[in-house]
Amino acid sequence: MSTLRMAAVAAEFGRDLEEDFAVAERLIKEARAEGVRLLALPEACLGGYLLSLDNDTGSDAGPPALALHGPEIRRLAALAGELTVVAGYCEAGTDGRRYNSVVCVNGDGVLGNHRKVHQPLSEDASYASGDRFHAFDTPVGRIGMLICYDKAFPESARALALDGAEIGVVVSAWPGARTNATPDLVNDRWKRRFDLFDRARALENQIVWVSSNQSGTFGSLRFVGSAKVVDPGGEILADTGVGAGLAIAELDVAQALETARRSMGHLRDRRPETYTYAGAVGA
Repeated sequence: MSTLRMAAVAAEFGRDLEEDFAVAERLIKEARAEGVRLLALPEACLGGYLLSLDNDTGSDAGPPALALHGPEIRRLAALAGELTVVAGYCEAGTDGRRYNSVVCVNGDGVLGNHRKVHQPLSEDASYASGDRFHAFDTPVGRIGMLICYDKAFPESARALALDGAEIGVVVSAWPGARTNATPDLVNDRWKRRFDLFDRARALENQIVWVSSNQSGTFGSLRFVGSAKVVDPGGEILADTGVGAGLAIAELDVAQALETARRSMGHLRDRRPETYTYAGAVGA
């Protein structure tokens, strides 16, 4: 039996990269002390997210754009060391565009990278869109990554599962509801959606799900926290609640997947030939 100890972070990050690295270093040290081998930091943890989702950012230039193989990502890799660390950042693309991206690193360097495909509200005013989902091998297993709104689309996680992902890691800067906001985030309807998507994506694909999120506030946004680890049956193994913290869980990933898929294998029992849109009939 080989178990993996993994953790999802809920924490607050802003524009100051030095402060962000200080927070990341503290969290990595805390995770290391807890025996964690896979750590997921939130979306936009290096440089902060957008101040608003209404394209109303005033004089804010947005997060700094970082090269995938530049000094900042190398710095993160050095901090990670023997851990596998996932973190969100604004990527300076070689095509001159900026992408909302997530990178997976360890002490050896970059293991994988994903550019956010689905963009909510006015996010496309600040970032170009990614164009694919893929899984990749790491020392802790085969991983697929998503960013925030990506998880609202079942096809995103399904593409990762079909590419052999054993663990889905989704990093977010998911805020509370924009209208009729509740004083208590525990009762926030956007938090309920955040949690529902996490459990559904794990269950329908029968994979382990590690979900990080920003906490606190930034600009006009108030984040719901709720970092968690979900098993392949959709059960929450660890959860930070709406505050900051580490959600830590330990699981034999291979055994958990085998057990979940033994009787009802959602990937095995698919019938893709039937999944057509009615409007396409006779077209």
